[in-house]
Parts: sequence; C-alpha cells; structure tokens
Amino acid sequence: MVGLKFCEKLIARSNEFELIIYGEEPRPAYDRVHLSSFFSGSSAEDLLLTPAFWYENNNIKLHTGELVIKIDRNEKSIQTHSGKKDHYDILILATGSSAFVPNIEGVERNGVFVYRTIEDLIQITSYASKSKTAAVIGGGLLGLEAAKAMVDLKLETHVVEFAQRLMPRQIDEDGSAILVNKLKELGIHIHTNKSTSRIDGNGKLEGLTFSDGTSLKTDMLVISAGIRPRDELAKASGLNVHQRGGILVDDYMKTNDENIFAIGEAVVHNNMVYGLVAPGYEMAEVVVRQLVHDQIKSFKGFDMSTKLKLLGVDVASFGDAFGETDGSIPIILKDNCNGIYKRINISADRKLLLGGILVGDASQYNLFHQMVANKMPLPNQPESLIFGKPNKIDESSGVKALPDSAQICSCENISKGDIVFQVTQNGVTTVDGIKNSTRACTGCGGCTPMVNDILKITLESLGYKVKKTLCEHFDYSRQELFDVIKVKELKTFNQVLDSHGKGDGCEICKPAVASLLASIWNEPIVHQSTIQDTNDRYLANIQKGGSYSVVPRIAGGEITPEKLMAIGRIAQKYNLYTKITGGQRIDMFGARMDDLPDIWAELIEEGFESGHAYGKALRTVKSCVGSTWCRFGVQDSVGYAIYIENRYKGLRAPHKIKGAVSGCIRECAEAQSKDFGIIATEKGWNLYVCGNGGARPQHAKLLANDVDTDTCTKLIDRFLMFYIRTADPLTRTATWLNKMEGGLDHLHEVIVDDKLGICQQLEEEMKGLIESYHCEWKKVVEDPELQKQYKHFINSEEPDPALAFAEVRNQKLPANWGK
Repeated sequence: MVGLKFCEKLIARSNEFELIIYGEEPRPAYDRVHLSSFFSGSSAEDLLLTPAFWYENNNIKLHTGELVIKIDRNEKSIQTHSGKKDHYDILILATGSSAFVPNIEGVERNGVFVYRTIEDLIQITSYASKSKTAAVIGGGLLGLEAAKAMVDLKLETHVVEFAQRLMPRQIDEDGSAILVNKLKELGIHIHTNKSTSRIDGNGKLEGLTFSDGTSLKTDMLVISAGIRPRDELAKASGLNVHQRGGILVDDYMKTNDENIFAIGEAVVHNNMVYGLVAPGYEMAEVVVRQLVHDQIKSFKGFDMSTKLKLLGVDVASFGDAFGETDGSIPIILKDNCNGIYKRINISADRKLLLGGILVGDASQYNLFHQMVANKMPLPNQPESLIFGKPNKIDESSGVKALPDSAQICSCENISKGDIVFQVTQNGVTTVDGIKNSTRACTGCGGCTPMVNDILKITLESLGYKVKKTLCEHFDYSRQELFDVIKVKELKTFNQVLDSHGKGDGCEICKPAVASLLASIWNEPIVHQSTIQDTNDRYLANIQKGGSYSVVPRIAGGEITPEKLMAIGRIAQKYNLYTKITGGQRIDMFGARMDDLPDIWAELIEEGFESGHAYGKALRTVKSCVGSTWCRFGVQDSVGYAIYIENRYKGLRAPHKIKGAVSGCIRECAEAQSKDFGIIATEKGWNLYVCGNGGARPQHAKLLANDVDTDTCTKLIDRFLMFYIRTADPLTRTATWLNKMEGGLDHLHEVIVDDKLGICQQLEEEMKGLIESYHCEWKKVVEDPELQKQYKHFINSEEPDPALAFAEVRNQKLPANWGK
C-alpha cells in the first residue's frame, strides 16, 4: 500500500522518472486495511487498490511474483529469485512486514496459519471448511481482525492473549473489560493472561497447551500476534538495521546508502516501527518531495491515535490514552449496561484535553483527537464532554474553532486549510468534490464526518444556503415534501409539482415523489408508472441483456415442498434461470417483458406474492431455524420472521429495507448486518437497528434489549415509520443514523422514550399502511389495461428480438455474459 502511494504521489508531481516495481506477491498492491472483508464476500480483485491496467496507463513497469533477493549497491542493480536483473538510480524499499510467529513447539503442524496475505486467507478459508473451532493467538488489533474472520467463517472462535487484557497498547483494563463483554455477546471466547507453550497434535493440530497447565481443543489456529519488519534484503545488502529488526532511516527516510530510501512498516525511525498506513503515506510524501526538489520536509514521527471497528464494536484511543502525563486527571464514564466506556485525561489545570479511550461509542473521536492535536481549550466543566450535560458540546462548533493547520485526514495528510481552499478558491461544493481534489476520505474513511462539517461551515460562511432540497424543481427536502403531500392530501406527481414545484420534473424528483406517494398512501404504484424507475414501472428488475427477474416473496425463508415444486415447474415452463439468494428466497432470471403478467398469474395461483425485489421497499426478513429445530435456539425465530415479513411486506421507503431474526446469540441469520435485526435471548428479544451490508458494511446498533414480542414489534413499527418520514432519498438506514444529529441516543429518545410525543402517531401511520397492503403483481394480473404496457411493441405481439441467451451449467445466461 505504501509503495503504491509513493508511485501515486510521484507521478502526480513529475513525469520525468521511469518507475519500475518488483513485488513478491502474485498480484498488484491490495488493501490490507480491509483484509477481513475477504471473508464476508469481497474477492481478491475487489481488494486491489488499483486495477492492473493503471500501472500501464501511467507508464509504470510492474513485475509481480518476483522476489528481490540481492541488491548490488556498487553496481546499483537488483536481482530476483527468477534471475531477473535491473538497474536503478534511486531505490525505494517498501518491503513491509511479515507476521510475527512465536517460537512455540508444534508451530509447523497442519492447521496452523498466519494472517497476513491474500494467499494466507485462501488457505484459511479452505481449511475452515472442514473445521468447527478456531483459535487466534493475539488479542491486539491484528488478532481481533483475525477473530472477525473466524466468526465470518462460522467457526466457534477463541482469542488467546498473553497480556492480562485485550488490546493492551490501546486501551486500559476497564476499557478492555467492556470490549471483552461485547465480544462474548457475539459468542467469542476470550482467554487472557495465557502463554501458549505447545501446539498439540500428531501431524495435524488438535489443540493448545498453556504454560499454566490448562489446554484448549481446537481444529485450527491463526497466529496474529504482531508484525516484524521485512529487513532481510536490506541486511544482506549491508544496510544498517535495528538490533530488534527494521531498516534504520533518518528523518528523510534515507538509509546509510544515499541512493536507497526505505518507507512503511519495514523501517525503524527513532526506535519506532509504525504499523499503520497513515505514517507510511507520510514517509512516501517525504521521499517524493526530495526527488522532485519540492519544499523539503522531514518525518518527525506520527500520532498513533486510532479509531477502529472491531467485530462491530467501536474502539478508539488518542493522545495520552493512559494518562501518563504528570498531574493528568482522568474522567471516566463506564456504562456496563450498554457496553460503553469513555475515558478522557485532562491537564492538571483543567484547561487542556491530553488524550483518552473510547469503547462501544467512538462518535466523538474526531473532535477529541482534534482538541488534543490543536490544544483547544476545554469547556468549564470538562466532564460534560462525555456525560453530555449540562454543557453539551456542539461538534460542528468545535470544527469551526480548529486552526487551518489542523490535520483532518491522516491517511493523506490533508489539513482543514486544504479543504477550505478547495471550497473557497476552486468552487468545490460536495464531499465527492473534496475526495476528488484532495483524496481526503478515500483511505480509512474515518475523517468523512468532519470533512462534511468543514464543507458545510465553509459554504455557509460564503453565503451559500445549505439546504437539502430535492432538486431544482422543488425547493423542499424529502422530509418537507412528505409533510406537504400528507397534509394537502396530494395523490399524483402533477398535483405535487403544480402546487409546490416548478418546471416539468426530472429523473431525481419523479422517482422520489413516486416513492413518497407510495409510502404515504400505499396505493398501487403502477398507477404512477410514468414517473417510476424502470424496475418499479415493470414490477421487476431489468437485467443484463434486457430481460427481467421475477422474485416471489418467501417470508422468513420458509417454503413448503409444494411451493418449491411450483417454482420449479413455472421456471421450467418459461425457461428461467434460477438461483437461491442470500436473502433466503429463489430468484428467476431471464423473463421476457411480455411474459411477466403470465408468470405472476401462475405464481399467484400457487399462493405467492410479489417479493418487491424491484422496489425501495421491504425485501426480506432472514431467519435461522431457531428453537424449532436448533439445539441452541432459545426463541422461535422462523415464526417471528414470517410474522414480521408479512407485517411489513409492500412497505415503501427511501431505500430498500432488510431484516433478520436469529434464534440465539450465535447469530446465524446475520441480524446485525440488517436495517433491523432481532436476536433472541432467554428473556425475549434484542432489537438492533441501522445495520448495512454491501459495499460499505456497518454493524447494527442495539436499540432495546430483552423486550417481549409485542414491544419489539411496536418498536420496529415506530423505527420504520420514523425512517420513512425523515430520511433523505436513496438513503439506507445506516447512513441515515450516521447523519442524524444526536445519533443513536436521539433515535432511542424518539423511538423508545417517546421524547417527541409522536410514537402513537407513528404506530397509527404504520397500522394504516399495513391494513392497505396489496400485491402489486395481482393488480396487473387483474387489470387488462395495465397488462398492455408489458408489450414490447405497441402494434405487435412479437417479443423483443434482441434477447439472446446461451446455455451455461445447464441453465441459460445472457449470450454476452462473459464479455
């Protein structure tokens, strides 16, 4: 990653260099920060930081699968294991690090792995398929990332840590205790203060023996106990290395050879190895400036403050996290009930924030980090920073007080002044524009909320009216239009446009208003077909090649043999490709537009309804088998999932909605990755909200715990109706919550505590939508006039002649599917 960043920075400043890259691994640079996403669906290709053709387009010669084994400093050449030889003027060593493997008896046994490269992950995945339990040695950042991978692989997971607490370099004893409890709720077993003395087995791993005489049975072991700089090439070449490992460099990243620089995890600077990506990027910047004779800067160390999400749990530390500064005063909030720990350390004179630790809720990390870095004064009552009252701090006002030199994006070293400059001088008005112009927010993404605040404040200072209007045709936000439509009882797009808009509308406002009309009145969406997206217009998803998919609802994933056979018969009759989805239903692809009403008619005859896979609506409520069949289940998750899915079927919203119900804390239905997720407990149900899968996954947040079925359902009614009323168009619940002022606390006050006094109204509105449900497919099947729009030609019964299919794996696919 650091080597690639060096290349990006160099070619951005100069085209005078011939760049040649040699890499040991068989693929270009990939994202090690998000390596664990490999186990939740990302491919090796998805993890690439840039596609392979990027190197060619930028005149960079890339050699993968070539391990450099020799540097001839006199000849200024390198040689690889395959015999390739190349010459250099300047050599950059970005050799990174390798996994530290303790010297434990039996470490060579089958079933023992390290967690470092994609090849490691491929081997782990293969071995996990025949395993039931996994242990991870290492309870630090890397170890907990590996533990997440084991959980994603559905293995019973144990974490073994030598120290007395997890993450000993980042958090204290109390913070670790909160983290341990959170991980135990996820079914992870934690073993601290354990030194592994032997890895047991006869050729194949069978278990671990600890120095205290205890043991642990396990099928596989992942060692993720730290890193060691890759300095063997440098050492063999006569470059100076640290006695504990790592290439020695000065403040300008130079080795003891003036033509050789070293950057990233491979180096030691002032007796420090930096294992985070941001310091490596800063090192790359230092070297590039020297090569292009730009304003020279030195590397002066790096703030190792960090914010992470480990198995869905927020963990952050910043500044003097442990209060080691003389006279520092700790202020601590410890909420065992909700799994939140906050510690801030303030100066003896109570004027400055020195550092702190956040576990369970790290939403204030950006502000606290900036307060430390920029020595911003504390409020009169510093405890209000974490306890909220009486002097609740406004984060946006804190951003306004930051100096222009404040570093906002540590990955790309972007300051507040850099962002303000793009807005005031270059006319940038969106976060995407800031990303494109500065690269801020493109690394770990943790700076995005603060970048958004700076953008908003700067635009307002320039006299811009920062208001989220729907588009140029409506001077209203989606929330305001919701109220207008409801109060004025408007039923069509033209009524809304004529009374509160201007012009003819566009591709933004038409679908948004159609969604609002459906969410408020629940009338047949086909009556608004001319303002719909293609999918809603035809009640089916248009697919590659121009055909459509048909997805009937299978509530909770439960289906009878008779209905299974009906789907098979109908799919066979209309020659449809079939696939079981992650949402526990069956998709049928390749349907002709003119066949859709006939297919729906046969499905309805067999007892099916529309699954709304085409709409911004409730999709599925996934379930495990729960107490019905599973020996671990404590509640009937299938029955509740079916009830919930049937309750909210057809519910239209700003974006698609997915739910899940798990029958125990083993979480087989993956409820914490859904917009609403329900997990059974011995006392009832835990309700999680605002989770998200897909490209930017986010764990759901606990809204209520140990509630009975009726209360849980009532809370979901309120939550969904509040989301429908207040979210922006095309905004998932996770993003909605992230942008919500007050975040989860505010949502809890509205939905659970009824602080706004609107819960009864939300329940009544949801009741009205439930009672007015109709199957949209059935409306078409029963209406010959509506069926006319499903003809490809208005004056002919001929189907679309452009549709073409090929047979692959005994099913049809679009003829150009591989192109």
